[in-house]
Amino acid sequence: MNRFVIVMAAASLVALTLSAAAQDARQILAPTGKLRVGVYYGSPTSMVRDSKTNEVHGLSYDLGHELAKRLNVPFEQVSYQRISDVLEGMKAGDVDFTVSNSTPARAATVTFSQTLLTIELGYLVAANSPITTIADIQKPGLRIGVTKASTSQGTIPKLLPNATVVPAENYKRGIEMLEHGEIDTYATNKPTLFEMSDQMPGSRILDGRWGEEHLAVAIPKDHEAALEYIQRFVQEVQSSGLVAQSTERAGLRGAVKAQ
Repeated sequence: MNRFVIVMAAASLVALTLSAAAQDARQILAPTGKLRVGVYYGSPTSMVRDSKTNEVHGLSYDLGHELAKRLNVPFEQVSYQRISDVLEGMKAGDVDFTVSNSTPARAATVTFSQTLLTIELGYLVAANSPITTIADIQKPGLRIGVTKASTSQGTIPKLLPNATVVPAENYKRGIEMLEHGEIDTYATNKPTLFEMSDQMPGSRILDGRWGEEHLAVAIPKDHEAALEYIQRFVQEVQSSGLVAQSTERAGLRGAVKAQ
């Protein structure tokens, strides 16, 4: 009987500790009483809509819902055009949670968890393009489209100094640029390229990759006291299969194991 009482007391203590941790995390991660999740439309890493079911899914969207549920606060979607705008919104105090490529430059202004998912970076070409391999991208004078203020915009000029980098406001503008011959290829992460390719009959994503993005949960710098809670959250959604389920529902392609 004494052993039973001790076990039950220990279990109660753990439950109280976890409850207190969630309470503390809620006050830090959702200071307005709701979890404001920053998303941008068009990438499965953030938010996409299924054309058949009309359901919305994506890593930021789905994991934001899950965290809001665990914190027992309402989920609030805060929409932007692209990830750089989401992160600016986070710096301005308008966003509490998102998923982003965890680069050193971005880590200077927001706080990242450990890697959630690793995705490949690649190139998309239109149906009539003479470009057939990544090696062809090395030819001088090519016009390479990138998303404005993206990691690609900062990386491609170093990778391809003889190319002309052409920023696009968002992925929809990137599609227009490819279709109208304003650019020769579009460079970004493969999940976004697949979304673009689905809307461009005959277009091709070149085999291979020019880099990787390491996606992580991003929270504001002034929420760092809850980073340990976020790190446990990432571990749990990975081990429970929730990340895999989210990527499947969102049709995320071009991902490799978290590294």
